[in-house]
Amino acid sequence: MKIGASPRISGRSYLDGQCLIAMPNMSDSRFSRSVIYVCAHSEDGAMGIIVNKPAADTRFPDLLVQLDVIPSDELIRLPSQAERMQVLRGGPVETKRGFVLHSSDFFLESATLPIDDGICLTATLDILRAIAIGSGPENAILALGYAGWAAGQLESEIQANGWLHCAADSELLFDDGVDTKYQRALGKIGIDQAYLSREAGHA
Repeated sequence: MKIGASPRISGRSYLDGQCLIAMPNMSDSRFSRSVIYVCAHSEDGAMGIIVNKPAADTRFPDLLVQLDVIPSDELIRLPSQAERMQVLRGGPVETKRGFVLHSSDFFLESATLPIDDGICLTATLDILRAIAIGSGPENAILALGYAGWAAGQLESEIQANGWLHCAADSELLFDDGVDTKYQRALGKIGIDQAYLSREAGHA
């Protein structure tokens, strides 16, 4: 689907800028225990980025070299933020494509999508170049791939108790505590993970 600002239709509630939390009974293993930031949601479908699944054996500095953003002999000059930049598995769609979810202190005309509450999405090499030289956004994560839903699909999955949702915040999206994001997301809506797991086991 095309990424763009989603319209607000009277009587409908869209989840742009919210986080989806996978229920323990999630049947799709690709989304097990996942927290997904919803970048776009409209009557045409939805698109989001998984924010708690690290991309195994993938380092941001190595990607910069592979993508010819910087030559390998300049890696030693990378700012500390670029050295620490998280690379995540953003979802099963277009897994070779990178999406940078970031704070709104960085904006590229015709390339950056403002989402909600100071959070933006940019999917061009220009933002990687900016991060590599220390002029990128204060907070950012790089996701490989994204999660996508056709028209009405996400709504159906929510009605079938596949997803909960909570408000997003910068810590939940950008901090290094990837392993605790699922638990913290549940905590934002007052749910204990152990209790939820027990409940999911009952018919």
